[in-house]
Amino acid sequence: MAGDSNNILEQLSAVLAERRQANPDSSYVASLHHKGLNKILEKVGEEAVETVLAAKDAQLSGDTRDVVYETADLWFHSLVMLSHLDVNYDAVLQELGRRFGLSGLDEKAARSKD
Repeated sequence: MAGDSNNILEQLSAVLAERRQANPDSSYVASLHHKGLNKILEKVGEEAVETVLAAKDAQLSGDTRDVVYETADLWFHSLVMLSHLDVNYDAVLQELGRRFGLSGLDEKAARSKD
């Protein structure tokens, strides 16, 4: 899966879609889908906490390897969540692209008006 980031996301998205239909006994992704959204969300939350803890450790130690590893787990499980909801990762990239040129404060203010 080496290559540019978008290509990695495309490849991973294809693998996740394929494994969603696999036997839950032979595929971790299929087992998550089989257990349902709550289990997937539990994993996203778990990985978010592990990422936060790794970031705190990285700030103290200067070693960022664990925070990169945990962030990869968080992103992976977030992609599984999106897949479960039939949302393509590209929708998230489009939303991020939409925010370019907006200050973070302006974007937050626009959201709170909805």
